[in-house]
Amino acid sequence: MQLAPSIYTADFRKLGEQVSAAAHGGADWMHLDVMDGSFVPNITFGAVVCRAVHEASDLPCEAHLMVQDPDRFFEDYQQAGMQRLIVHAEACPHLYRSLQRIRALGMQTGVALNPLTPLAAIEEAAPYLDLLLIMTVEPGFGGQAFIPGSLDRIRRARALLNARGSQAAIEVDGGINTQTIQAVRAAGADIAVVGAAVYSLQFTPATGLAVLRQALLGSA
Repeated sequence: MQLAPSIYTADFRKLGEQVSAAAHGGADWMHLDVMDGSFVPNITFGAVVCRAVHEASDLPCEAHLMVQDPDRFFEDYQQAGMQRLIVHAEACPHLYRSLQRIRALGMQTGVALNPLTPLAAIEEAAPYLDLLLIMTVEPGFGGQAFIPGSLDRIRRARALLNARGSQAAIEVDGGINTQTIQAVRAAGADIAVVGAAVYSLQFTPATGLAVLRQALLGSA
């Protein structure tokens, strides 16, 4: 399973060091939570910070756009060096057009679903997806508990993608730690977004990533 640390809980006073520490600790992606204070209550950062993260390591970067009307910003994130752009189905009334634009800009396509958005919302989009992001908490806040029904939702998402002949990866985001990571992988997830389990005052990013890898092996 791939691990994608989110810098949402990182120490922004030394962001470059935090990104580098995750890269050297065995991270596979950097996950960048972009929030606008409208689609979700909080505000985080934009393309400038995403560019800085991209330049701080050789890891591929994905921007998770928790924003209204995300199409306005696609070029900004492409220029910031993002390899993958994730938009919310709830924020894209013309999802086909949005996905075509992302791919035309040379980025992988991702669509996120809020916890109670029906999986059917992406069924027709499945052939155009490189990634489906299943939110296992409500978007916009760090440190939330994993929603119990998410495991069945991941299994049903995998079945839906298989039925549509899609090779899209499934990513999960929210409440992923040593207690939940093995179960989400068993349910069919390919990538886990990890925040506080990696970026914490109690341990280094490398230690957090190592403990998660151990949990995947059932030895945490």
